[in-house]
Amino acid sequence: MPHIEITHDLPGISGLFAQRPDTAGVLSGLAETLLRSGPSPLSRGERELIAAYVSHLNCTAFCAGSHSAFAAAQLEGGAELVASVLADPDTAAITPLLRSLLKVAAEVQAKAAPVSDEAIAAARAVGATDTHIHDTVLIAAAFAMFNRYVNGLATDVPSDPAFYGVAAELIVQHGYGAAH
Repeated sequence: MPHIEITHDLPGISGLFAQRPDTAGVLSGLAETLLRSGPSPLSRGERELIAAYVSHLNCTAFCAGSHSAFAAAQLEGGAELVASVLADPDTAAITPLLRSLLKVAAEVQAKAAPVSDEAIAAARAVGATDTHIHDTVLIAAAFAMFNRYVNGLATDVPSDPAFYGVAAELIVQHGYGAAH
């Protein structure tokens, strides 16, 4: 049961956005820029995968489920690939670059401290640019905040897993502005 009264029947951040449209617009705009519209060497699917991975590490079921579905809808390999990354990025069928960026994201998720020189060097060794590293760190940091917002208020998780597929269609076609 959520810690605050949610006057809508929407789970997770969706309910919080419906409750507080003033903050929903700002937060949706941030997600839109980070995951879809902002220039990045990472594809939309890769950016969503980083968000899903950080949310998974943070044990935020709603965000992990949502962003896993959003990533699956935009990545070759779909849900099977996403599930393999969440289970073990070291053995998943992803590029060495993406694997190294997920390690960077995991360090950002774990603590508010500089990413290790080793993780940065490993990412650079497989082709990461400053922009790859910047975007990964910013997505991971933002999702640490989104996850804490959703978990901190004890929001509901959808009772029907099909919710995520429907949400994925909406986000992939219309972006995060449609989410509030």
